[in-house]
Amino acid sequence: MSRVAFVTGAGGGIGTAISAALLRDGHHVVASDVDPELLASLPERAGADGLAGELRCLELDVSDEEAVARVVDDVERSSGPIEWGVSVAGVIELGVVTETELDAWRRIFAVNATGVFLVLRALGRRMAGRGGGSLVTVGSNAGLVPRVGMGAYGASKAAASMLTRTLGLELARSGVRCNVVCAGSTRTPMQMRFQGAVGGDEPVVEGSLEAFRTGIPTGRIAEPEDVADAVLYLLSDRARQVTMTELVVDGGASLRS
Repeated sequence: MSRVAFVTGAGGGIGTAISAALLRDGHHVVASDVDPELLASLPERAGADGLAGELRCLELDVSDEEAVARVVDDVERSSGPIEWGVSVAGVIELGVVTETELDAWRRIFAVNATGVFLVLRALGRRMAGRGGGSLVTVGSNAGLVPRVGMGAYGASKAAASMLTRTLGLELARSGVRCNVVCAGSTRTPMQMRFQGAVGGDEPVVEGSLEAFRTGIPTGRIAEPEDVADAVLYLLSDRARQVTMTELVVDGGASLRS
């Protein structure tokens, strides 16, 4: 059965993989991102021409309340009721807490926490009124385990996770499920920029005692498709009894702390 699925942050590595997976399964995917260049190249990168579903790309800044309301309204009027929503949009800035500027904190929270709130609120209201729907937030294992240099980022991801799970509790009787996928190190452009600074895969996989960071027990960095598979499971009716959960996809790196 084809669904209308709304994906934020669709231009990035994980967002593209989720969009492609949804398209392969024949769904109508509304892919949004703040970067018009990433959106322009998304159909090719997602292989949309050869897939069963339909793709529509829309520019959206998730931290803009009016823009979120306008885009969601437009999608529902033109494409039909949104049954599945995936919040992927996120930003990262590294820095220890004592050296983090307030502006950096605000930028990170504007997208990673407030953006998730605005999207979930807009979609949750509509889904609850219809008596069903599924929402997934792509979070991070940095929201589960303290990481040196990731105070603001980790705090924003923890906030988004708690928000999502609380919404799941509030909307459970309305038939709306809300879950979180906590991704670990994943081979995306954002991750590759970070790895360039630390010297490739090996330091990430092996971990660092100096940074109090465990390695990855499975011995490899995740591919975006690993995260996408988890998201599609939580969206689907196969997870009909799953809500308010955090599904960790990090190769065991967080030791599920």
